Amino acid sequence: MYDSVERYLPTKLKLVVNRDKSRVCRTAGVDFLGYQFHGYGGQIRVSPKNVLKFKQRAREILNRNRGISMTRRMNELRLYLRGWIDYFVLEQRKSLAITLDKWLRRRVRACYWNNWRLPRTRLKKLKALGVPHEEGYPFAHSGKGPWRLSMTSGVQRAMSNRWLTAQGLFVLADRWSELAPKRRTA
Repeated sequence: MYDSVERYLPTKLKLVVNRDKSRVCRTAGVDFLGYQFHGYGGQIRVSPKNVLKFKQRAREILNRNRGISMTRRMNELRLYLRGWIDYFVLEQRKSLAITLDKWLRRRVRACYWNNWRLPRTRLKKLKALGVPHEEGYPFAHSGKGPWRLSMTSGVQRAMSNRWLTAQGLFVLADRWSELAPKRRTA
């Protein structure tokens, strides 16, 4: 099969075939330009390798030990997220964007929590965000790390999704919905 394709492309279409990069196979599981094709008809998805690259880059940007302000960090993250979702506009599952959004919100909450180092600062910030003193005290004085505390009820209530968006967090699921017309034309 490959031999006939290799003869046809250079003679009829005048295309050069690179034997190392070319193959004839089923579409299921094939990676191409960061996408992976699945099932009958080749449903287009972001390849798992690129999802891991996305998480690795987001971790670098949201590294809690970087000495930059949260505003600058959020701007850098916004640029990266917008470029990533715009490149992977053909992704057909909104659930991927929703899952990545949840993971990103947790990373950002952990960043803020780490920046509020001292228990008294954490308690003051939680109270300013609407958590009562009695409820915020155990969270502020907890010995657990920022990643663990970022999924607790008090921290999530204080740093709600709306608050994170107001701080400049880019929402992948919203942009995915905005780009829906582009998927119809692909």
